[in-house]
Amino acid sequence: MDTLIPNDQPAPLFSLPDLDGSLHRLEDLRGRVGVLNFWSAECPWTTRADQQLRSYLSAWGSQVALWPIASNANEDVEFLRRAATERSLAFVLRDAQQQVADLYGAKTTPQLFVVDSQGFLRYQGALDDTTFRQRTPARFYLRQAVEAVLQGRLPDPAQTNPYGCAIVRFTPDG
Repeated sequence: MDTLIPNDQPAPLFSLPDLDGSLHRLEDLRGRVGVLNFWSAECPWTTRADQQLRSYLSAWGSQVALWPIASNANEDVEFLRRAATERSLAFVLRDAQQQVADLYGAKTTPQLFVVDSQGFLRYQGALDDTTFRQRTPARFYLRQAVEAVLQGRLPDPAQTNPYGCAIVRFTPDG
């Protein structure tokens, strides 16, 4: 597993606009657990994750905030807006130049990072252990990680291999 940022250290700070242009800063999450979800409007793995996350969020309530981060270079704002509306997301952050994806070492959608209420990175990786060959999850990594953090414990595992669609990047040469 490649790790660009270590767990149990302060999560790299960033600010990104949502689709309406309002700026969101990671520091704004202090006091709550944040789930950063590198997200896609077209990836079926992200669609499945959105369904799971909706049920988790209803159980966790206001103590956990979900921040979907759209980093695919091929997804325009209108496409993102339609998908966000269809999936009942409050907002989606736009990482048009993949700067935050690069900062966190995100390679896939979905790829999830859990930041505790003090701003420390506590988990990074997959939603669960689902893969192309294993379609029914047996381990729910993200849910277990968030619940551990909410209880003041460190997640185990604290890192898993993400699984999903590659983040689409365009080279400067086109």
